[in-house]
Amino acid sequence: MRRRSMLPIAVAAVLALGLASCTAHPTNPTSGSASASASASPVVFNFGTSADPLSLDPALATDSDSERVSRQIFEGLVSLDQTTGKPSPALATSWTSSNNGYAYQFKLRENVTFQDGQPFDAAAVCTNFNRWFTYPVQSNPASLPATFRDVFKAFSNDPGNSVFKSCTASDASTVEIALSVAVTNFVEALSQPGFGIASPAALASGTADVLDQKAGANPVSNFGLNPVGTGPFKFASWQNGTVTLTQNPDYWGDKGQIETVNFVTYRQSAARLQALLSGRIDGFDFVTTDSYDALVKQGLQILPRDPFSVMYVGLNQQIPVMQDLKVRQAAAMAINKDAIVKSYFIDGSAPTSQFIPPKLSGFNNQVPGIGYNPENAKKTLSESSYQGEPLEFYYPLNVTRSYLPAPEKIYAEIAAQLTAVGFNIKPVPIEWSDNYLAKVTSPGTRAFDLLGTQGAYSDPDNFVGNLFGGPNTELGYNDPQLISKINRARSLPDGAERVAAYQAINNDIVSTVPAIPIVFPISALALSAKVTSYPVSPVLSEVFNKIKLSS
Repeated sequence: MRRRSMLPIAVAAVLALGLASCTAHPTNPTSGSASASASASPVVFNFGTSADPLSLDPALATDSDSERVSRQIFEGLVSLDQTTGKPSPALATSWTSSNNGYAYQFKLRENVTFQDGQPFDAAAVCTNFNRWFTYPVQSNPASLPATFRDVFKAFSNDPGNSVFKSCTASDASTVEIALSVAVTNFVEALSQPGFGIASPAALASGTADVLDQKAGANPVSNFGLNPVGTGPFKFASWQNGTVTLTQNPDYWGDKGQIETVNFVTYRQSAARLQALLSGRIDGFDFVTTDSYDALVKQGLQILPRDPFSVMYVGLNQQIPVMQDLKVRQAAAMAINKDAIVKSYFIDGSAPTSQFIPPKLSGFNNQVPGIGYNPENAKKTLSESSYQGEPLEFYYPLNVTRSYLPAPEKIYAEIAAQLTAVGFNIKPVPIEWSDNYLAKVTSPGTRAFDLLGTQGAYSDPDNFVGNLFGGPNTELGYNDPQLISKINRARSLPDGAERVAAYQAINNDIVSTVPAIPIVFPISALALSAKVTSYPVSPVLSEVFNKIKLSS
């Protein structure tokens, strides 16, 4: 299967990006009334997704389908400018740092209410920060505020290692966040969906930290099934594979044109394609190579995003033989990244030997990586401690991600390459809806897994810090020296020293092979002709009040 070129739709994508270049959260709260009345009849937008959300509590779900919905319902203190990627006002209108970067003061937007009618204020912000910090991580080890952990490193049960010190409401419209360590680009990190501010009343009534309900196979709280934020859309229902949101009539900003959003799950890419062609949906994400030609022939829009994710093969060092560096090196030598990219990824996707995308500081052109060399792989494996025992390889079924367009096919290709050099691979397919993410990121018996990470803001720590900046149960990995280097790098001011620090980190990761990066993918959306503008974002920060539809 060959790659499909994105050149025919490049002009359309540029126009769409240009039309969507305003910031995600305009500062004029009175602008919504005119746009809300622009259409005389209700406007419905149906969007096809590849999987049901795992939870609608943004603090506890990091998968893209959950985050896509939560971005419509919740807002954080800051957002990201659609054009520059820099932080822009959201629930905070301005911010300053003090005490050499150990404290940040946020001035909050006034006259904002949650969707349950409760007032938004500084006390509500601190309720959320304190909830994340004191979350009972020991009682819910597979479901915790992962975004908080990635930025702040630890929770209240380990305060000595936590970057978070306190949240203080100076007055109703002023919040101060105190840190134990300075963190460069701290404000950008707060733009992630996991820092969406929830109604304290809804958190309490929904017993948000008690996961006694189910969303498919995933444990959730009542709040995770009935979310309440401040965003432009509010939750209406979730049933039979469809999440329905309705326009928030009391939203402080531009309400937009769309009055009802339906997120409809189609697990197969062919089903999403047919739903778009038949008019049952108005768009879907993560276009795959096998649906590209049909979209082009029908004249439908395909909007690409800049690459801002990485697909990788995880190597679990909890398995004794995987602790052998030669075993991990042999696996890296066995994988033909070029063949995988050409077969399963959209044109413009690039094979990689590192985890930091090229547009970020710290990307290191001098990192050679471990190249494809099956003969050397056989030799290295024969010199290792591996004796031919079966090695489990976890991979997901019936899902499409920005970093993983065809997981079953990609797994088959990689497994065949590993087998060809002498690995005894035992396939372990797991339905994505059967809590694949929790299973692959918990202690287990797998040796290999197929996963990726989607960037959320423009900083190298968002990639190497999340994966290697602390103990990692997916990789069975804990390298104190590398963790120390990453923690130092994230606190350095922007400049040559910080760039050099991340370049050195890249070298360390390549040399120790805790995981095998495969590709920086291009992801793309498909949209019907009724969509005249869509807020394309490489970090998937796409809020639907910014969509424009033809009348």
